[in-house]
Amino acid sequence: MYKTIEDEVLKKAAPAELQAEFIQHEFERLHTFCLLIYLTSIAMWIVFDLIISYVGGQGLTWRSVPFIGLFAIFSIILVFTRKARHFDVLNLMFALTVTFGARLLIEGLPQDLQPAWLMLAATSILYSASTLPLSRWAFFATQTVTWLMLNPFFDGDVELFDLSGVMMVCYMGFFCALTLYTFFILRKAKLYNFIMSRLLLDQAYIDTLTEIPNRRSFMTRADKQLHRVPREHDHYLAMIDIDNFKKVNDVYGHDIGDEVLKRIAADIKAVMSRFEYARLGGEEFAIYLTGVRREDVEALAGELCQVVREQVTRHPVTISIGVARVLDGDTLNQALIKADAALYESKHTGKDRYTFHQ
Repeated sequence: MYKTIEDEVLKKAAPAELQAEFIQHEFERLHTFCLLIYLTSIAMWIVFDLIISYVGGQGLTWRSVPFIGLFAIFSIILVFTRKARHFDVLNLMFALTVTFGARLLIEGLPQDLQPAWLMLAATSILYSASTLPLSRWAFFATQTVTWLMLNPFFDGDVELFDLSGVMMVCYMGFFCALTLYTFFILRKAKLYNFIMSRLLLDQAYIDTLTEIPNRRSFMTRADKQLHRVPREHDHYLAMIDIDNFKKVNDVYGHDIGDEVLKRIAADIKAVMSRFEYARLGGEEFAIYLTGVRREDVEALAGELCQVVREQVTRHPVTISIGVARVLDGDTLNQALIKADAALYESKHTGKDRYTFHQ
């Protein structure tokens, strides 16, 4: 079964909005790792600075101080960055600063040593970038900035068509291809894992027919709301049942019954969008309302009954609602029992109405 689902996923291209969600998810998951990469890059830059400064016989210069200060500022900004698209811009600025600083350092070395150090700096930066949760444009921009700043053929004594020049071009091409391959293969594997996880979670927590949360999802989310401290206002739990639904199935068939279920789910979603709602099973639905007063619940329950009743359709139905106030000591199951009792009262006093548990 898993293999079948995987094959179906691999056949389809992920839509742009899903890819954007994936990049944001990856950034949130790897936020600490990104900060670690930044701190490691700063440490490597300082070591790089020390080695080059003394190998080149120039010692530490004042130019090192503002660069280290800029790196520290970028790292602090990253701590508070929460959007992947902001990280893309921040990383490009970080790469620009690192490469510019490295270029200034390396220019203090003898001419014959500069190409090797430029290549070493460029490959280190690009390898680090290939592991970060960047968007495509940000990764390509980092590649471009790195090679523009650390190009060994710019203002150097290396000729493009001599032996050392050809070897450098081959190495640059190889490393560019390697980092691109690593970036896109890892990205593709993570993207499909993300899609598979989303798909399996949806199947576990979303009702397939009505496309709203199922009982498992409702019990998890409602229980979380139940134990939320402090409470803003009262909590209420509503149970909903479609009136005479068995008759709809018997007279018109299960296809029409399914259409009715989807229509009721859509009405609940439209009216109760601010709250937790779900299809519990069969023709039963539930809503957990937080931060509301009794009069708010009355207005919402009355509106929902009216929306369902006045729906223009070939197969009109009505609903009955039972509402229970969730007390501080109640468990979710106790609240469900009370709401079910109120629903029973609505059913046996005329239907197409809401009743509060006494």
